[in-house]
Amino acid sequence: MDFEILKEMNFLKASLCESMRLYPPVAWDSKHALADDVLPDGTFVGKGDRVTYFPYGMGRMDTLWGKDQCDFKPDRWFEGPVGSGTGGATLKSMSPYKFPVFQAGPRLCLGKEMAFIQMKFVVASVLRRFEIKPVGQNQPVFVPLLTAHMAGGLKVTVKRRR
Repeated sequence: MDFEILKEMNFLKASLCESMRLYPPVAWDSKHALADDVLPDGTFVGKGDRVTYFPYGMGRMDTLWGKDQCDFKPDRWFEGPVGSGTGGATLKSMSPYKFPVFQAGPRLCLGKEMAFIQMKFVVASVLRRFEIKPVGQNQPVFVPLLTAHMAGGLKVTVKRRR
């Protein structure tokens, strides 16, 4: 897979975004105000105050994502309906303040697009070679520490594709 092929994997990118919306790698984060300021809702923030936000909770807000906010739906990342050939479908431009997995504003991650290329390469390489199925019917338990993980890991069976 070369760079051009990876760039066109829009459904995979939408699936990665949807996964990180529901299970962000960093569940909460904080910033310190450099000067007095006012939040969009009118809340005063004084110089040196710490403002914490919660991407894990934001990813589950119906006011941001709709009544199906807890469902895994990669289609929500596309402009209009998505058909079976989603490789060339147009991805929505999503506000980083709504989806802050890569930060927002002056702290927006400079490596965001490179990270997506790397994630797409790894996922596509693994899924091209292997069939992966979860073991058991139990839902994984998300543990939102400094960096998130699943309690006890995710047990799977791996079978080489022919």
